[in-house]
This record gives sequence, C-alpha cells and structure tokens, in this order.
Amino acid sequence: MGSLALNSLFTVAHFIKARCEHGLKAGELKDKNYIFFEVEILDYKTNKQLCFLDKVEPHATIKEIKSLLYKCYPKLYPARQSLKLHPKGNALKDDDILENLPVGTTATMYFKDLGPQLGWTMVFLVEYIGPLFIYLLFYFRLPYIYSQKYTFTSSPYPVVPLACACHSFHYIKRLIETIFVHRFSHGTMPLRTMLKNCLYYWGFSAWLAYYINHPLYTPPTYGNQQVHYALLMFVLCEAGNFSINLTLNNMKTSGSLLTRFPYPTRNPFTWLFFFVSCPNYTYEVGTWIGFTIMTQCAPVAVYTLVGFIQMTIWARGKHKTYMQQFRDYPGLRMAIIPLFL
Repeated sequence: MGSLALNSLFTVAHFIKARCEHGLKAGELKDKNYIFFEVEILDYKTNKQLCFLDKVEPHATIKEIKSLLYKCYPKLYPARQSLKLHPKGNALKDDDILENLPVGTTATMYFKDLGPQLGWTMVFLVEYIGPLFIYLLFYFRLPYIYSQKYTFTSSPYPVVPLACACHSFHYIKRLIETIFVHRFSHGTMPLRTMLKNCLYYWGFSAWLAYYINHPLYTPPTYGNQQVHYALLMFVLCEAGNFSINLTLNNMKTSGSLLTRFPYPTRNPFTWLFFFVSCPNYTYEVGTWIGFTIMTQCAPVAVYTLVGFIQMTIWARGKHKTYMQQFRDYPGLRMAIIPLFL
C-alpha cells in the first residue's frame, strides 16, 4: 500500500515537471516569435534621418516613442515634438498605439519641431496679468499717456471708475480660475503662439483703456439707467461663466477624453447647457456685450466682435467633437447661441 502511494507521488511529480518544461519551452518560443517594430524618424522638411529605433514594443505609445527620440536629442523634449505619418498629415496623438497605426513592422514617421513650449498655467497667467496692469496705467493717467495737465487726474464721470472695477474684476477672476479651477487637456503651448496671444490681449486692453479713460470721454447716451442695466448683464454673465467653468472642472475624464458630455446641474446658470454646447463662451460674449453697453465705446465693441468670432470657432469645434464622441448627444443643442449658431 505504501509502495503504491509512493509510485503515485512520483507519477504526479513527473507530470508537473513535464508541464513546467513544456510551459517554459512555449514561453521561450513565444519570445523568439515576438514581433518588434522598427521606427525610422525623418525630418519632415528635408527627409533626413534623425533616428532609427530598433525593437520597439508593438504596444508602445507615441508618447513613449517621443521619449526615445528625446534620449537621442536632449534639446527636443517630448512637448516640443510633433510626429506624423506623412509630412503634410495630422500630428499623431500621444496616446496613439504603434500597432494600431496604419503602418507595417517598419514604420516611418516625420518629425516637426514645435519650438520652445510653456505650460498652460504660465501662459494664461502672462496673458491675463498684462491687461490687468495695462488698463490701470491708463486709468491713473500716468505721465506721457495723455496731455501733461491731465497727469494723475481722475474722470468726473462715475462710469469710468466703474468700468475700471469691472475690467479688473474680469481679469482677476480669470487669474483665479487659471490657478484653482481650469484643467488643461494639452500640456503646453508654443512660445510664439503665446506671444501672439499676449499681443492680442495686451494690445486690445491698451486700445480700449485709452479711450475709456481719455479726458475727452463722454458718458453713455442714456446715462445711469444704461450703465446700471449693462452692469447687471455684466455681473450675471460673469457669474454664469464661473459656474460653467466649475461644472466643467468637476466632470470625470479618462485621460484627456470626457466620459460623459456636459449637462445642467441644480445651478440655474448651468441650465444654458440645455441649449448650447459651450455656455462658457456664451456667457463670456455676454460679459463683453454688457461692458460695451456700459462704456458705449467703439474699441470695446470691436474687441467684443473679434472675441465672438474666435469663440464661435472654438465652440463649433467643441460641438462637433461632442457630436462625434457621443451618439446620444442632444440634438437641440447648438454651439454657442441657442437655436441659432
């Protein structure tokens, strides 16, 4: 009886050993047959080879490939790189997986240098601090801005200090939102783009501040009544814009993608989501329309119009993305203006 048990034990041990050896050989065979990719990276202008990456994992992402290129060229940090499958094609996303791309086991990618990059938080801080201080320079009528006799004088019209308070509040709010509220889907912005944006924000702020605080400025046609109604519109739109930004910040995401499209909450200001995809832009335009009516100043109207055109482009792009990403997206919603645009 003991001999039979011993023989059975040896049989089981032999079976386990055989299975382990078989598994090891299968694993070795899998390693030998494992398919790696070769990635050749060329300059998109000259077609000059910059790097040849051998034995790249098939499940490697574009972000990981950028990191490999960064090891070869330390000055080209990943945020500065743009990789394409064709010199004139669209840039590949960082989360694109190599084996899912329309390439063979030898892939050719084209590199474009995006130039020096800055983080979005720094970008917005620089863009918004400028208008805040530039406007104040004109409001306090510092020397050499207007005629010398008006240096450090104040306007006799109440709408002028009110406009300064509203303008300052708007950009202080933007700065606070940049630091504590906003989440950015892209990590950086090219330095040259930031410079263009600064020229836009700073230049327009100087232009409208020059006329609103000019010694010859005259108050709105309908006086205090016009100013008060415009102020109410300004305040409501600022509150609405802040409410939408908070709502967007609280939404869940998977990586850089939303897991659910924005929808109204108990906050009445968010009910605009029933009608438009980007109510933050709707409220932003409303803010500047209120400021235009309050000051009755042509440069402010021009700034509002230019801003509306740009925000409409952004809103329509976002609206299109929502429509493509979510099959159950509400058909009633428009991009920025309810029932119209």
